[in-house]
Formats: sequence, structure tokens, C-alpha cells
Amino acid sequence: MARRLRGTKPGGKRMDEHVIEGEFHIADWKESTVEEFGTGGGKLTEARVTQNFSGGLKGEGSVTWCMCYTSAKSARFVGMQRFTGALGSLKGGCVLETEGDFDGSVARGYWSIVPGSGTGELAGIQGEGQFEAPHGPKATYRLEYTLERVEA
Repeated sequence: MARRLRGTKPGGKRMDEHVIEGEFHIADWKESTVEEFGTGGGKLTEARVTQNFSGGLKGEGSVTWCMCYTSAKSARFVGMQRFTGALGSLKGGCVLETEGDFDGSVARGYWSIVPGSGTGELAGIQGEGQFEAPHGPKATYRLEYTLERVEA
């Protein structure tokens, strides 16, 4: 993982850090070429993807990834991923900023929860994590988070 959460908020008050794991399945993948360049399959694409989450996160995700293929079999990607559903008994959503690489057989990505993007009972969520997706519709994830309860 790129960084480790510190587990404190301004003023030094400790926030509980939680770790969840699970899977997501690709429900739909629509990828279109933006521009082809060079030789050997290099191109820029945009992928609009929907997912179904299980495990610590239960719900739906949608993401738009901008992908740079450096060959026909490898790519770098960045995107914004919206999750809506439940984290345990808490209902709400958040946006995950994603970045990663696909080596031709496995996509490995890193998430960072966009500050202030939590909604519903997930307002105040912070964290980061990672996912790994072998070529195919199933991926595994791990997310470390803290949740500062925001009073309405």
C-alpha cells in the first residue's frame, strides 16, 4: 500500500482504524479508444465499469478509468470510483481515487478515499486500500479506513 493511516485527527484525538476485505465482480465494462499512438498497440482508452461489491463493502460501484496502453498487453490506469451501499451496518457512499497497472494478466490498483466524499452514515470516512484483479470479472480488495462520525 502506498501510505499507512496515522489514526489521529487534528488535536491528537485517536480515531479507530478498521480493515475490511472482500471481492467485487465486474458487472459491465465499456471501453472505447480515445487515441492510438506508436506501434505495438499503444493507445489511450476510457473504460466505464460497473461493479458489485461483497465482503466488508456491500453494494455497487461505478468507475471511469483513463487507461494508457504502452503495448497491447500492459496499461497504466487512473480514475474515480463511486461506491454506494453499506460498510457493515452503515449505509452511504464515497468516492475512491484509483491508480494502478495492468501487466497483461493481473491489474493491481490503489485506492484513496476522496476527502469529504462520504455520504449518509459514511460521512467523515477516510482511508486507502488496494485491489487485485486477475484477468476476468472477479477482484479482491482490502481497505483501511477511519470514520469520524459527522453530526447532522
